[in-house]
Amino acid sequence: MKTMWVPWRIEYILDKKDEGCIFCNALSKNDDLTLFKGELSMVVMNKFPYINGHLLIAPVRHLSTLSGLGKNEKVDLLELVDKSIEILKLVMKPDGFNVGLNLGKVAGAGIEEHLHFHVVPRWFGDTNALSVFADLRVIPEHLKATYNNLKPHFESKQRAKSPPKVPPIGMVGRLAAK
Repeated sequence: MKTMWVPWRIEYILDKKDEGCIFCNALSKNDDLTLFKGELSMVVMNKFPYINGHLLIAPVRHLSTLSGLGKNEKVDLLELVDKSIEILKLVMKPDGFNVGLNLGKVAGAGIEEHLHFHVVPRWFGDTNALSVFADLRVIPEHLKATYNNLKPHFESKQRAKSPPKVPPIGMVGRLAAK
């Protein structure tokens, strides 16, 4: 495997690891990863993202299954997934998204004890030979810069029950135009 010097990563390597669940901990503190805390759901930036803008949307309640969620929690969670996609479209202008759940360790869940959706913005050309041949991933923007770009949009969600709809941009609009 090739080595790439990325000095900003040292803060994550040396950072004191929190005890317990990252989502439950996010509810009790203010940090530069938590974008939104609602009554039933929250949005946290992935500390080790696949790509810039990789968000984690989780219920406030600590549980590991969809079947454990109440109807209001399910609705709130999916509405927050949708709102997160709209904000990412506005701020980062991706060409598409990967959205999903990893349920269980064998399915790739890194935090299997607290259910959460991954919302991953994608751009044409964002997969490159470095990932395949060099076992290397390049994240072009520092997490703090991404946080600073996204946070104001999630704050407006906290102030307004129904923020204005962001016009659709990205792959859907492009496909409809063809």
